[in-house]
Amino acid sequence: MKQRSLGRNGPLVSEIGLGCWNMTGAYGPTDEKEAHAALSASLEEGIDFLDTANVYGMGLSEEIIGRFIKQNPGRFTIHTKGGLYRNPETKERWFRNDADYLREELEKSLKRLGVEQVQLYYIHRRQPDIPIEDVMETLLRFKKEGKINGIGFSEIAPSSLRRAAACGPVMAVQNEYSLWSRYPDLGMLQTCEELGVAFVAFSPMGRGIFAEKTPDPSRFEKVDFRYESPRFTEPNFSYNVKKVSEFKKLAIEMGTNSPALAMAWVLAQGDHILSIPGTRSPDHVRQLAAGAALDLSADDVAAIDRVLPVGWAHGDRYSRQQWLGAEGYC
Repeated sequence: MKQRSLGRNGPLVSEIGLGCWNMTGAYGPTDEKEAHAALSASLEEGIDFLDTANVYGMGLSEEIIGRFIKQNPGRFTIHTKGGLYRNPETKERWFRNDADYLREELEKSLKRLGVEQVQLYYIHRRQPDIPIEDVMETLLRFKKEGKINGIGFSEIAPSSLRRAAACGPVMAVQNEYSLWSRYPDLGMLQTCEELGVAFVAFSPMGRGIFAEKTPDPSRFEKVDFRYESPRFTEPNFSYNVKKVSEFKKLAIEMGTNSPALAMAWVLAQGDHILSIPGTRSPDHVRQLAAGAALDLSADDVAAIDRVLPVGWAHGDRYSRQQWLGAEGYC
C-alpha cells in the first residue's frame, strides 16, 4: 500500500486507514471475532493505522482494538477522538472541550487501548462556547506530556482550522467526503492543502451506498446510523440507487468494482487526502485496498463526474439531530 504524509511535517502512513466505529454495531450486529478478522486483513493489505473514538460503543471499539494490538504489538498506530459525550442510558449527546474532561477521556482511551501515546488525537466535535484557541492550549499540553503525537479536529470549518493552526501545528482534519458528500470541496480541502494539514475522509463509501450489494433500508435496525438518514429514506433512496447503478456499470467498464472505484476517486482528489473506510468484513477490506492501487487518469475522473456530478445526491447527509456539532461554513 502506498503511503502519504499526515500533514506537511507528519509521519508517513498508509493512504487508507481503517475506521472502527461499525465494529460496535453502528451499522448492524457484529462481534469481536469478526472485528479482529478485519484488523488482520488490514495488516495483510498494508493498512497501518486505525481510527476510533471514546464514544464508539461507549469505549468498546477501543477495547477491541486494545486486545488485538496486545497480540500484535507495533503493527498499527492509533488515532482516536474525544470531546463528544454520550449518556450511556439515554444516548443523548453533547459536547465538552474543557481541559479536565478531555484529559479524563484521553486517559481512559489510553488505558482501553493499552498504549502510552496515540499518534493522532482529534476533537470529535467542538463545544461552541470554548474558543478553539483554548482547546489548542489543552491539546498542546497533552502533546508536550507525550500522551499524543499530533492534533486533529473533526467536522470543523476552514475558519476554525485557521484559528487553531495559528496556535500550533494541526496534523489532520477529519470530515465526511465521498462521491455523494462533497461539502469539503467548498473550502476545507483547499485550506488543509494551504496550511499543510492532512485531510482524512471518513465514510468514503457513502455509508454503504457504493458497496457492491445495495443496502436495504427496510432491514435497518433503529440503532443503525442510517435509520433516519434522509438519503436512505424514500423517495430519496430510490433516486440515489438509480444514480449509483450507473456508477456501478462504469466501474465494470473500467475493469473494477464500485467500492474500489469510489475509493480511488477520493484519493485522486489530492495528495494530502487520506481515507478511513469503516468495515468489519475482511473481504471489504481487500476491495477497498484494491482501490488504493488504482491510478485514475484525468479522463477517468471526468467520466466519473459525468455519471455522478457534484450535487447529484438526493437528501441531506445528516438528519437535523445528526447535524448537531458539525460546523457549517457555506
